[in-house]
Amino acid sequence: MSRLEDDALAVELAGAAGALLLSVREEAFAEGAPVGRLLGELGDRRANELILERLRLDRPVDSVLSEESADDRSRVDADRVWIIDPLDGSREFGLAGRSDWAVHVALWERGKEVTAAAVALPALGTVVGTQDRQASSAVHSPPRVLVSDSRPPAFLTQLCARLGMAAVPMGSAGAKAMGVVRGDADAYVHAGGQWEWDSAAPVGVALAHGLHASRLDGSRLRYNQANPYLPDLLICRPELADQMLTTIAAVQGRGRPGGSASDENSHR
Repeated sequence: MSRLEDDALAVELAGAAGALLLSVREEAFAEGAPVGRLLGELGDRRANELILERLRLDRPVDSVLSEESADDRSRVDADRVWIIDPLDGSREFGLAGRSDWAVHVALWERGKEVTAAAVALPALGTVVGTQDRQASSAVHSPPRVLVSDSRPPAFLTQLCARLGMAAVPMGSAGAKAMGVVRGDADAYVHAGGQWEWDSAAPVGVALAHGLHASRLDGSRLRYNQANPYLPDLLICRPELADQMLTTIAAVQGRGRPGGSASDENSHR
């Protein structure tokens, strides 16, 4: 089983789930069906069923960690685990006119972390995977940092003031991470709590594109843990990483992270 096959499967699964979600959403809005939270729940369930069924057919011996399924803890001892968020940004999905929602599909392998991943942005008609490579763009002036529109970091104002950054609120974690990958922004900072399925695919894609990705203290993001809670995240242009980590530590009242941003967080 080659890396290319896993990369391609991740893209195919994310794209297929995204197409299904577009259909579910369009039908609900056209028929005047309940939207908002109820539509998000429907989309989550339908996309999860599609992805799980495909994985049962194409990767029957692999384990799965999905936001929408009961956690089978035997995955902790598995060598290959697919980490899935079938609909990231269910709130935005249920609101007319919002495009900042996503589908996350990632493969974790023992000793390698995330080795294949894809993030679909269905409302934008795109899927970004680990096999893709984006041309590097210049840092914006002022640099743009994407943050949650409902749970921005408490230190955001200080961070932007010290670094001369402009904050841009957005929904889904996948949409924000792909905003950096696609060159629409320079950084994505989150401090309000997340789970492995929120960041595994976005981080896998970001690292494959040469971006920095780490915890806010500069430590490595680790997946397929017994407790899948991963509370914070920084994805940014590599040339901004050291300055951002040092400034985040300062505004959080911590000392400087140990050493500079490591190569393991800047490359796949």
